[in-house]
Amino acid sequence: MSEETHTMTQLVTKEAPDFAAQAVMPDNSFAEFKLSANRGKYTVLFFYPLDFTFVCPSEIIAFDKALPQFKERNCEVVACSIDSHFSHLAWKNTPREHGGIGNVQFPIVADIKKSIARDYGVLFNDSIALRGLFLIDTKGVIRHSVVNDLPLGRSVEEVLRMVDALQFFEKHGEVCPADWKPGKKAMKPSAEGVREYLKAHA
Repeated sequence: MSEETHTMTQLVTKEAPDFAAQAVMPDNSFAEFKLSANRGKYTVLFFYPLDFTFVCPSEIIAFDKALPQFKERNCEVVACSIDSHFSHLAWKNTPREHGGIGNVQFPIVADIKKSIARDYGVLFNDSIALRGLFLIDTKGVIRHSVVNDLPLGRSVEEVLRMVDALQFFEKHGEVCPADWKPGKKAMKPSAEGVREYLKAHA
């Protein structure tokens, strides 16, 4: 991995920084997770600050509940924080009614050296990761990113919408205007296409 510190805006349209790190896998085993092994699939990589905290479990559980919808879209979900894989496993083994995340079914990567968060431009005060999220296409290119401050949880529904929008564009070549959802009209990427779309939505 490069030691260069990126910003999120620099990363969009560029190849996602690859990494290999210990992770807790869906079956609760420890294994080395390599991001580039997901080539050929879409990947949602999201960072969260710390295990055993407050907003984080709500996000992780929300992604886990929506995991079948991501799988239907050929999209893998991967979480990452600066905690150890031992801490991740302890959190998974803690029941949700006691503040744990339960047996979530996507890899949780241990970024103990903070190098992954740094490479993705989300390391905050050289200590923990902000709530950064990256949508990576089948070729390993970052097509969308968003970052929230620590108190602000993300919308899983919006992440699914972005996956749909990217896949629609790749399939049809039309661009997706504001608040586009599957079934809504898209836009031809031309001056005439803009006129047609705006006329229909005047």
